[in-house]
Amino acid sequence: MRIPVILFAASASLLAGCTADRQLEGVEAAHGTVIAPLMKADGTAVGAATAMAVEGGRVAVAVSVYGMTPGKHGVHVHTVGACTPTFAAAGGHWNPGSMTHGLNDPAGQHAGDMPNVEVGADGTGTLTYTLAPGATLAGMLDADGSAFVVHAGEDDQRTDPAGNSGDRVACGVFGAR
Repeated sequence: MRIPVILFAASASLLAGCTADRQLEGVEAAHGTVIAPLMKADGTAVGAATAMAVEGGRVAVAVSVYGMTPGKHGVHVHTVGACTPTFAAAGGHWNPGSMTHGLNDPAGQHAGDMPNVEVGADGTGTLTYTLAPGATLAGMLDADGSAFVVHAGEDDQRTDPAGNSGDRVACGVFGAR
């Protein structure tokens, strides 16, 4: 069975009570799930990112955010499992293959690159995406772990190293479920 790239936008009524875990329903788990609770710098909870190993060893990531500024926001898996003392602690995008940034880069993308999450007028947004081939949950959870970061602006999907997506506005460290 192939796991397609799944992108969806949902109405506010559909989002009520939706979590990142529920977005992954129907995606066959192969080797585990990890969750990164997302927080703003002041400690305010703003959602979660859930990563799950799927068929073929790939990783599907579901993101559910709330209390965010409307518009498109760059979202990425970052290389270090740390968000403190500042979100800079998460390091750069997870990039074990030393690729250039962006889904629109013909040379390939970072393993942690994802489409933008679109946040509606109500401050909520969701996204589910299967990471690049070769991205594995074991790779994400190496000795220093990984983090999930939400940026202030839209990722242009081509400018190296981070798509001009702006400041880091939310961060979470992946931990075992």
